[in-house]
Amino acid sequence: MEVFRNKAIRWEIGIGIAATLLAAAGASFWEPLAGLLLLLLGGGLTGVHLYFCMRRYRNIALLSQDIDRILHGEEQLLIRHSAEGELAVLQSEIFKMTVRLQEQTDLLRQDKIRLTEAIADIFHQIRTPLTSMNLVIAMLGDSELPYEKRVELTHELKRQTERIRWLVETLLKLSKIDAGTAVFQSAPVKVSELLQTAARPFWIPMELRNQTLRLDVREERFMGDAEWTAEAIGNLFKNCMEHTPAGGTVMASAAETALYTEITVEDTGEGIDPDDLPHRFERHYKGKN
Repeated sequence: MEVFRNKAIRWEIGIGIAATLLAAAGASFWEPLAGLLLLLLGGGLTGVHLYFCMRRYRNIALLSQDIDRILHGEEQLLIRHSAEGELAVLQSEIFKMTVRLQEQTDLLRQDKIRLTEAIADIFHQIRTPLTSMNLVIAMLGDSELPYEKRVELTHELKRQTERIRWLVETLLKLSKIDAGTAVFQSAPVKVSELLQTAARPFWIPMELRNQTLRLDVREERFMGDAEWTAEAIGNLFKNCMEHTPAGGTVMASAAETALYTEITVEDTGEGIDPDDLPHRFERHYKGKN
């Protein structure tokens, strides 16, 4: 029997049988009936002890089977309830541990799906500038290409290279945030300096596009991370620049309320399609335009 595999149980049963036999033998010298009663009583107690041991080990065996099924990917938690004190506590702790592990497994599965989608999205985004670069390189190979056209194509090649660099950097930043390794600071931030920092990379590109960038801020402040906030606002400036026609305007303003400091970025471009508005904050969502 499996219960006798445990050395401690074998010792307990053996000691119980030996004690019963010795007590019965000793009592039989003075009173045979007393010895018989001691033998029956000892045998009964030993049998009861053996019964409860077998029951405990049967529950432990069932618990082991449940754990084995869970470890092999079974979705349902089949850990059985036991009314026995110590074993019930053990089952409860194992149940809580398996629930936590399943939650972590689900999170890892979701992270893997998001990572796959992010990589696919970045690949799709990079493929477009790569195609343009291949076309530009093919055109630059034409020995009869006019100088002015060659200069224009060279600028286009540089712009597409910058686009790819920006996409790769964005992927790395998003990965840091998802992995929880991005460190966010909390310090006083002056909005005017923040917007100047966020707008700095776009002054020249917007000037070349004949666009105007206006900053309407005064002494607004807030507590937060200046670097990451500038990154977020810079992304807004970049989107506005790309979706505002020549001669258009991008505006950024700030206002303090009783609860927060509000920063608004708007442009004179085509705007967001009404059907896309509910999806503005969905990651990697692509609008109609």
